[in-house]
Amino acid sequence: MSLTYAIIQARLGSTRLPGKVLADIHGKPMIWWMLQRLYCCQTLSGIVLATTDLDADDKLVDWMQDNTDIPVFRGSKDDLVDRYYACAKSVQDETIVRITADDPLKDASIIDRAVSMFRTGSFDYVSNCINPTYPEGLDVEVFSFQALERVCKESKLASDREHLTTYMVNNPEQFKLGNFEYHLDLSSWRWTVDKQPDLDLMRAIFGEFKSTPEIHFEDVISHLDKRPDLVLLNQGTVRMEGYKKSVELERYKND
Repeated sequence: MSLTYAIIQARLGSTRLPGKVLADIHGKPMIWWMLQRLYCCQTLSGIVLATTDLDADDKLVDWMQDNTDIPVFRGSKDDLVDRYYACAKSVQDETIVRITADDPLKDASIIDRAVSMFRTGSFDYVSNCINPTYPEGLDVEVFSFQALERVCKESKLASDREHLTTYMVNNPEQFKLGNFEYHLDLSSWRWTVDKQPDLDLMRAIFGEFKSTPEIHFEDVISHLDKRPDLVLLNQGTVRMEGYKKSVELERYKND
């Protein structure tokens, strides 16, 4: 069977919440909580961290090397496509699972479902976010090395280079795309960390599940159903806000 690596994109230079990847959540950095959940995946050959070659990310690299056996790849800050492509080549990755480090509740069962669907359907790309129904932060994207290589050679827009998979999703006539959905539409829930209220929510959730960081996402949903005040804690941010801003900036420059 082909190699399937989860490539975690992470850096400390977030403009909205600097250093969030290493932000403290009950005595552990945020990325630690996500890693405990990734370790539960049954379909991965391995995990690798892809960060930037900036000095500002030395602290993240040091933490990974001191606390995990996960290899670290360093590459471009802004050209995420190039960073992923070079990283995938370095580990001879044939199937890539994109993991964003600002989503500490990434769920092993969803990742395994995506990889299984990818393997059985001759897809170039599989996700649960073309038609989003899961809480933002449970997004998973799986794609072939060949598809990534095409993106690396063909995509020209800065927004596509920065956001990695948008070129695939926006060109369905060139890539075979697959999407799966949850039986409820919880796409308005935010389980991603971009701002302080998002981090506050993660601290509240993991405070409830300190002893079981690998808790299934549906148990988290059940907990939040009983605590609607927590769901409202970080509402009001547009989904894929960063990508939409990049596209708007490109349109402004071209007008």
